Amino acid sequence: MEQYWSSSFKLGIIAGGQLAKMLIQVANQWDIATWVLDPDPACPASRTCTHLVRGDRHNPQEVLAFGRQVDLLTFEIESIEITALESLSREGRPILPDPAILRIIQDKGLQKQFYVSRGFPTGKFQLVENANQVRALVEQGKVHLPFVQKLRTGGYDGRGVLVIRRPEDLQQLFDAPSVVEEYIPIAKELAVIAARNTSGQVRPFPAVEMEFHPEANLVEHILCPADIDPRIEKEAEQIACDLAAACNLVGLLAVEFFLDTQGRLWINEVAPRPHNSGHLTIEACATSQYEQHLRAILGLPLMIARLIQPAAMINLIGAEGFAGPVRYRGLEKALAIEGVKVHIYGKQETRPCRKMGHITIVGSTREEVIAKSRMVQNLVRVEA
Repeated sequence: MEQYWSSSFKLGIIAGGQLAKMLIQVANQWDIATWVLDPDPACPASRTCTHLVRGDRHNPQEVLAFGRQVDLLTFEIESIEITALESLSREGRPILPDPAILRIIQDKGLQKQFYVSRGFPTGKFQLVENANQVRALVEQGKVHLPFVQKLRTGGYDGRGVLVIRRPEDLQQLFDAPSVVEEYIPIAKELAVIAARNTSGQVRPFPAVEMEFHPEANLVEHILCPADIDPRIEKEAEQIACDLAAACNLVGLLAVEFFLDTQGRLWINEVAPRPHNSGHLTIEACATSQYEQHLRAILGLPLMIARLIQPAAMINLIGAEGFAGPVRYRGLEKALAIEGVKVHIYGKQETRPCRKMGHITIVGSTREEVIAKSRMVQNLVRVEA
C-alpha cells in the first residue's frame, strides 16, 4: 500500500471552501500533503492546505492542469467542469468519487431517473424544458398544485427550488430545464451520510433531523439523534448504504430524505462529498465525516460511525441587510455555555445567507442540546 503520510504523495481537492478546510484539518493530522484549486487566494482552505493553486474549477484547461499535478483528486462541490474530470479519468488519473457519478448528480433529472431505475423510493416527477411546458401540464391536469420545481443543474443551498402552491405562483416558474415533482406532505426532513471505501466496505452515520431557514431554504439547524422510530432510522441508513453501493461510489454520499406524514421515506437529493448535515460528527461521533471521507478515498478501513453524545448544529449565516467585512456578534457569550464548539470558516466578507461558520452544541441529552442551541441562536449574529 502506498504511504500517504510524511511522503511526497499529493492529495488534490477541487475548490477551497469550508468543506475542504475541514477535510484538510484531518489530513494535516496525518501529515498528508494537500493541494487545493481555487481562484480566491484567501479561500477558507488557503490557511490549512500545503499548496494553493489559483484556478477556476469551471475552466477545463485549469482543471486538467491541476489534476495532472496531484496523485489523487477529490472535490468539495459538485459544480465542476465535468468534461475535464472525465478526460483525466481516461488518462488513468485517480478521481474519487468517480466523475461518472458526478455527472448524474450534477443533473437532478438524471438523479431522479437513477433512483427509479434502481428501485429507490422517490416522489413522482416529470422532466420539463421551460415554464410554458409546466403551465400546459397544469392546464391539462397532468400536474396538480401544489408541486415543486427544481432546476436540473446549477441549484445549490436552496437556490433553484420553487414550491408552487397557488395559480398566481405559476408566474414565478423557472424558464429552464427542470424537474417538476409532486408535493409530499412532510413530517420531518432527515439526512444520512454513508461512507464507502475502495474495498466496498460501507458504514453509515446516524440519521440527523434537519430544520431549514424559512427564507433562504438552506439547513439552519441539525439534531442528532433524530426524533424518529428506530425502524425508520435503520431503513434510512440502509437506503443510504444501498444507494452508495448502487452508484459504486468511493467516498461519502449524503442522502437527504423526506419522512412523510404516513411514515414513509422518500429520497430528496444526494451529494457525493462531505455535507452540511455532517458537521456535528466532528464532536458527536466516534469519527468525523471528514476522517471517514479520507479513509474511504485512500482505501483505508472505515470506522463504525457511532454517536457518542447528543448534538445540535447551527449554521452561522450572514444576516439580512449586511454585506461587507464580517463581524460576529455574541460569540463570547455563546462560548461561555458548556458544550458549545465554534467553527469559523475564515471568509472575510459576509452577505445575506452566506455560510460563514457553524456552531455545534453537545450535551448529555437531546433535550439539553436543543435548549442550549436555542440560546445560542438568540445570542449570535453575523453582520458587517
